[in-house]
Amino acid sequence: MRTIYSKKHILHNSLTELSGGKLIKPLESPDRIKIILKEISNRKLGPISEPTKQNLDVIYKVHSKNYVKFLETAWHEWIKEGFQGEAIPTVWPSRSMNSKIIPVNIEGKLGYYCLANETSISKGTIEGAYESVKVVLTAADMLHKEKSIFALCRPPGHHASKDQYGGYCFFNNIAIAAERFIERGAKKIFILDIDFHHGNGTQEIFYKRADVFFASLHGDPMHAFPHFLGHADERGAEDGVGFNLNNPMPSNTTYLKWKKSLKKVLSEAENFKPDFLLVSLGVDTFENDPISFFKLKSDDYLDVGRIISSLNFPTLFVMEGGYSMNEIGLNTV
Repeated sequence: MRTIYSKKHILHNSLTELSGGKLIKPLESPDRIKIILKEISNRKLGPISEPTKQNLDVIYKVHSKNYVKFLETAWHEWIKEGFQGEAIPTVWPSRSMNSKIIPVNIEGKLGYYCLANETSISKGTIEGAYESVKVVLTAADMLHKEKSIFALCRPPGHHASKDQYGGYCFFNNIAIAAERFIERGAKKIFILDIDFHHGNGTQEIFYKRADVFFASLHGDPMHAFPHFLGHADERGAEDGVGFNLNNPMPSNTTYLKWKKSLKKVLSEAENFKPDFLLVSLGVDTFENDPISFFKLKSDDYLDVGRIISSLNFPTLFVMEGGYSMNEIGLNTV
């Protein structure tokens, strides 16, 4: 399997994450990609290619222009205000406030456009985020020559909604890839999200559409991030009714139980008959992951791969989460 990867992911290299009331080194770090790349080489998964030059206008089919402009200018505005640390929001438009107002001051803008403040913006964040989009678009362009291909994206993307960032995500890479396929003639796309955390951004982007079926297996949002989306009764709206399928699962879910949900979801994919299958590949379902509560083991991921590949759809894998550093390479490959 070919991997698309950019060395420029390192441009997004924030030093701080708010976790448990403390500022810590971010769990989503360049080390994740280094470990995965090493395992790809050691196990001879296949060739590794750099992203090609891309027209990025497709981003605007997924994200609002105001949001993209905010990401492009946020760091400069933050520094201009004289702040010394990385950009982390401190205020949000709560239910008791007017949530339609976009403040002029950068502190207010951060709160308006951020959905979770574990994710800091630093020098190079926007450049790294654009590079991640180039990776996924290059992979999408090359898929017609491959049965499957791996977009080793960083930063990840599935938590980014039309106009909000968070969960380590800025641009929704997999949603942008779906739009690229549709631009080039695809009629139906099936997105399978197997990250531990619900892909709230991807759901929000396609919730009212029938051409993109979104299905997710994830930790119950009553107990897991992102908390406010990902419940089983969220089945789509308007034209999208019936094309959104959530499978929230409780703490200590074993692979046997998780696998039943996977097969249920993939039966929907078989019925949908998509032109392309897109997989949000998170390996934070692993038993030792620091921010999840599922109990999958390393050998289980081989079986997951076999089950997905048995569908025989052209498949784009897009890297999302996974934070158990000792095993992330093994589990991903």
